[in-house]
Amino acid sequence: MEIALIGNPNTGKTTLFNSLTNSYATVGNWTGVTVEKKMGQLKNATAKLIDLPGVYSLTPITRDEEVVTRYLLESDPDLILNVTNASQLKRNLLLTLEVRELGAPMILNLNMIDDLKRQGNAFDLATLSDQLGCPVMATNARNQDGIKELNAALRQKPHQVSPLQLDYPPMVKEAIRQASQALVADYGYDQNEARWIAIQYINKNRFIRRYATFQNLTPLLSMLSYYDAQHFDDQIFNTRLEFIERVLGAAQQNVSGHTPREFSNRIDRIITNPVLGLPIFCLIFLLIFKISFDWVGTPVSDLLDGFISGPFSTTVNHWLASAGALPILRSLVVNGLIAGVGGVLVFIPQIVALFACISILEDSGYMARAALVTDRLMQLIGLNGKSFIPLIIGFGCNVTGIMAARTIEQPKERLVTTLISPFMSCSARLPIYGLVVAAFFPRHQAVIVLSIYLLGIIVALAVAKGYQLFFKTTDSSVFIVELPEYHLPRFDVIWHSTWDKSKGFIHKAGTVIFAGTVLIWLMSYLGPHGYTTDPANSFAALLGQWLLPLMRPIGITHWQIIAALFTGILAKEVITSSMIVMFHAANQSVLIGALGTFMNPVAAYALLAFILLYAPCFATLGTIKQETGSTKWMLWSLALSLMIGYGVALVIYLGGNITAWLIS
Repeated sequence: MEIALIGNPNTGKTTLFNSLTNSYATVGNWTGVTVEKKMGQLKNATAKLIDLPGVYSLTPITRDEEVVTRYLLESDPDLILNVTNASQLKRNLLLTLEVRELGAPMILNLNMIDDLKRQGNAFDLATLSDQLGCPVMATNARNQDGIKELNAALRQKPHQVSPLQLDYPPMVKEAIRQASQALVADYGYDQNEARWIAIQYINKNRFIRRYATFQNLTPLLSMLSYYDAQHFDDQIFNTRLEFIERVLGAAQQNVSGHTPREFSNRIDRIITNPVLGLPIFCLIFLLIFKISFDWVGTPVSDLLDGFISGPFSTTVNHWLASAGALPILRSLVVNGLIAGVGGVLVFIPQIVALFACISILEDSGYMARAALVTDRLMQLIGLNGKSFIPLIIGFGCNVTGIMAARTIEQPKERLVTTLISPFMSCSARLPIYGLVVAAFFPRHQAVIVLSIYLLGIIVALAVAKGYQLFFKTTDSSVFIVELPEYHLPRFDVIWHSTWDKSKGFIHKAGTVIFAGTVLIWLMSYLGPHGYTTDPANSFAALLGQWLLPLMRPIGITHWQIIAALFTGILAKEVITSSMIVMFHAANQSVLIGALGTFMNPVAAYALLAFILLYAPCFATLGTIKQETGSTKWMLWSLALSLMIGYGVALVIYLGGNITAWLIS
């Protein structure tokens, strides 16, 4: 049995999916979190639940919306679960009507029923069910209210229902009848499917129109100009809207003793204020970095580093010596794997703290406001707040941020957003940030890291402005975002979200970082004459010394750092482990002390800027190629990042040293 989960964005659809399947997927309060369908198994049943992207209608504008229309056209789900926001039912039912006209078995779910009650409203579910011709159930997925009842209903054999027949104007009705009859007679379509295709085609569904052209559906193609000249799409929309108003008018009830809550509105007057919005955004992220680096993350990280580099490393070395392991093998395990991989794992507390804070912002409803307050800024560079959403997602991983750009309607805006996403500081860079700020800026770690994040945003906006001038775009698409009610974050949601974001980093530690550490160990202990204990004679030294004249102007004067940066193209997390191996440091503390003797704070900050900007990792480059469909754009992104990274680092290093000289 296959159940399709469909609904508008911000209806709690993904949260409901997690509750029904006892699994976890990304949960957020902004449009475009789910960019591809997700699959899970219904609890205590063999039914398969498919979570389709959130869409406002079946007329696709973006790629993720095409997924839904294509699925309904090409698949035959046993049941459709249509999830709606109970407090925004008038808008949500527009999609419901389109799905009901298909005639597939469906259950209408009124989710977020608690928000509706807080507004002092309620709906008679029996009236809604009678008017819409399908079962209607109410839930509050966040608090698990109604989930058991909905799960039980989904496990039952679906009842066949007739397609919803709206009373369209006579000319529209006749056009639908003639087209559907021709599709049935000439092409063998099922009556319900033929009628649905006809309605969608007349309603200017671009995907269905491309489908009709590909299938050469002459009855539709021959009438295209007539349908459009008569503005049948406007008549269809008006008919649906009138039907929804009648249904809601009949089903709406007033709950005595309740009054609409103004809590969210009062907060939004401050949070989304045109003047205060951006400063508040910056202060919130400063607080996040204070928690992640100064107050929680770094102290726990220091304790973990002491354990890995102390008792754990010593014990493993003792075991290997007792087992008679060769010195080269002991060096690989202790100085390579434990020092390298362990040197990255010690930053997990900072990463977990950061992701936990971001998850709190998502679950509370702030992230949608963050996109809103940045919309005016994004308009200056030819984009809008919707483009800022993938950039925010890029703070976790540039790959998922680029994939989230699929939700942007305009091709040029989508391309620009994709190309500037690598400038967002992903979580993979956090370990090297933590290392450098601990060495050079121990009293101002949060401020320095925040400044690097802001630098990435500034560079991304500047590059986007350049693309706007290059593409000669004069306007951008309209940004519409639904601001959800503020919610008190739930511990289980925060925990699952934090774990889901963090486990990818831990997985990399066991795969990419492990492999990268072994590679770096081999490069630093092997040279043209074989195994060497002198790192100056290693392959890594040869590579670093060859690039040293190029890197010296930006303050990088040691080949070990250059060799480590080279491996960062594989994955940014490897830079930290590479440095530990290159400098033959036993732990993070030793490396911090070593770095302090090799460069000054100005050079250290230039290094941070270079690491932020210099090159996307392999996974990000592959995603750019996949999303743009062009190797040229991928190579351009790599070349531009290298040029910008070098240029910004050069300006910082020269400017900082000149300023220090003038002050002294």
